[in-house]
Amino acid sequence: MPRVLTESDVADFRERMCAAAERLFAEKGPDAVTMRQLAAELGVSPMTPYRYFQDKDDILAAVRTNGFTRFAKALEAARDSATGARAKGAAVGDAYVRFAFENPHTYKLMFDLNQPIDDTHGDLAEAGRRARETMTAWVKDQIESGDMTGDPSEIGAMFWAATHGVVVLEMAGKVPPGTAFTMHHRMSQTLAKGLARKE
Repeated sequence: MPRVLTESDVADFRERMCAAAERLFAEKGPDAVTMRQLAAELGVSPMTPYRYFQDKDDILAAVRTNGFTRFAKALEAARDSATGARAKGAAVGDAYVRFAFENPHTYKLMFDLNQPIDDTHGDLAEAGRRARETMTAWVKDQIESGDMTGDPSEIGAMFWAATHGVVVLEMAGKVPPGTAFTMHHRMSQTLAKGLARKE
């Protein structure tokens, strides 16, 4: 008879499973990883993961949830650490690029389009929403300070798309190392000029 699991037991196993899954998903791609392989990675029986997760998709959602949560915290901390609207925007942008290259496997899994971010996995949807808000909050700072004008959600999405683009290009080896930071700064300056409040 299986022993009764405490909340601590469940949290500990889920954390260890997510760490193992992140490594395997990054090495082989989520589609190539089986529940049996994930169980073997932790040295447990093939059925054990099913006590903690519904299926492999549930594990992938948990890994991505953790990633988006850590990502959002990093950007929120960067914004809170800076003084002045422009400085907050620069700090968030730098934190974004830094997070991506310090956590490349996590970053790639976060933006894996094979698994949508919707209400199928509530925690993932909430973490994704929080991450999107980090890309809007600093824009609101700029609008309130008079440095920009426009819709903050739309502007945040433009900056996010531009930054994500150069990050992926560098990760894929399409541009030299270090290009993402340089291009991110130049694109941000160019976009900011176009969005500046007209006197």
